[in-house]
Amino acid sequence: MPSPPRSSVPLPVPRGECAIKASSSPQADSAPAAAPAVELRGITKRFPGVVANHDIDITIHRGTVHALVGENGAGKSTLMKILYGMQKPDEGTIRIDGEQVSFHSPADAIARGIGMVHQHFMLADNLTVLENVVLGGEKLHGISGRARAEILKISDRYGLGIRPDVLVEDLGVADRQRVEILKVLYRGARTLILDEPTAVLVPQEVDALFDNLRELKAEGLTVIFISHKLGEVLSVADDITVIRRGTTVGSVVPSETTPKQLAELMVGSELPSPQTRESTVTDVEMLKVEGLRLTTTDAEGVARTVLDDVSLTIRKGEVLGIAGVEGNGQAELVEALMGMRDPDSGTIGLDGTDISHAPTRTRREDGIGYIPEDRHRHGLLLEAPLWENRILGHVTEKPNAKGRLLDLKAARADTERIVAAYDVRTPGIEVTAASLSGGNQQKLIVGREMSHHPKLLIAAHPTRGVDVGAQAQIWDQIREARREGLAVLLISADLDELIGLSDTLRVMYRGRLVADADPATITPEELGSAMTGAATGHLEASDNGSAAGPSTEEGDSE
Repeated sequence: MPSPPRSSVPLPVPRGECAIKASSSPQADSAPAAAPAVELRGITKRFPGVVANHDIDITIHRGTVHALVGENGAGKSTLMKILYGMQKPDEGTIRIDGEQVSFHSPADAIARGIGMVHQHFMLADNLTVLENVVLGGEKLHGISGRARAEILKISDRYGLGIRPDVLVEDLGVADRQRVEILKVLYRGARTLILDEPTAVLVPQEVDALFDNLRELKAEGLTVIFISHKLGEVLSVADDITVIRRGTTVGSVVPSETTPKQLAELMVGSELPSPQTRESTVTDVEMLKVEGLRLTTTDAEGVARTVLDDVSLTIRKGEVLGIAGVEGNGQAELVEALMGMRDPDSGTIGLDGTDISHAPTRTRREDGIGYIPEDRHRHGLLLEAPLWENRILGHVTEKPNAKGRLLDLKAARADTERIVAAYDVRTPGIEVTAASLSGGNQQKLIVGREMSHHPKLLIAAHPTRGVDVGAQAQIWDQIREARREGLAVLLISADLDELIGLSDTLRVMYRGRLVADADPATITPEELGSAMTGAATGHLEASDNGSAAGPSTEEGDSE
């Protein structure tokens, strides 16, 4: 595969759009007073059949938030793994504070003040915040009094609001993220890499995170911010570097750039919108859930109700969106619908058939498609080739099976079709799923599920971690199937996606459906407020921009 060409001149942009500065020096007009925090020069990384990074040049100045944007497969993750010592570049140099370095492991990067907060949190739920923070860093401040004092000192200094003795399993998503940030600060990080930090946050939590980042910046720390949410990137970043097909193509000034312009630089197309204008809702009930209850037992034997009298109906041609801060029962609801958990009481009906206690395989064969929340844990075999992943969940169905036997030739051929139809960027179907970027993994899963023409699609965060181009493709596939009568249960942390795609909106809080809203009138801010439990019943837009509605205990009734 030939390496993509690198140009040292700015990309052409349509008349009236933002100007792009040369990528090699985002602040070339004024020489910095001190050496840049990070300089990457000529970084190149090759894998069999793929050039992941080609001649990357980036300068990141101390005390700034530097955003890195690009489509899925552009090479962002590979580049950050190189900076964090997880991979070695084939060519190029890395300078930290003006000194050339060579990292052989993350420990080397940490020793030079580089810390990374991964998109998928690396915390042990059964340990306290203090135990999680000191784990692996016991030699720094011990494991008790001095460690606690240091954690509180860092928390106060940067406004993180950390409680050392709370169990991680009792924390919400935003608090867990702050613990991850504190972990890298505790180890002395002066440059933080944040990978998709807002993917699971509601608007109010995003605002709080950005306040934290400004505190870090004010103290002279540097943040490398990777995100596909371009509006957020433009609001928080001081500099933005665009990567396309493995190489840096330029940098932009946030104050002079719009999300539309940035999207066009990234993928050559306009920023997509999830907005669905026409209604396709019919009177035919496809999924009917009544009085669903589910309890779980924790490690100490204490029972906890995770689904409490949940009732909902989804009709053919309807998208029902469920909003809620993660950890309020959405995952358990999906697992109950898929047969992964057996409910204590209540009924689940699919197209008129009771499937309340049916096995997962039967539900799949009866027409339930499933895009899981965590593609690594529940959607893919990472070390298996793409064609084997195409079979997952559909081993008894055509084209994967012929009678009682697998039809591997047909499965391979259909994998080729999915790769082409869903623009899965891959050298071939024999490579492992782990070799694909997150967005391309997601497109493979969506293609697999939609290829079986489901009656009901359960889509949990279907566009999490994918670029604007892939987002548009996934939204189009859902809209097209909806027009043909598909019923969709949509769970997402992207409130614009929820509001834009849904025909009906419900809010889930502490295992109950507590409120509903009209997608045509509700705003993301109002919906985000309701997700914190601030409002129940039917939500109406208020003059001050917060959700308001009658407080009622009957909020989960149909």
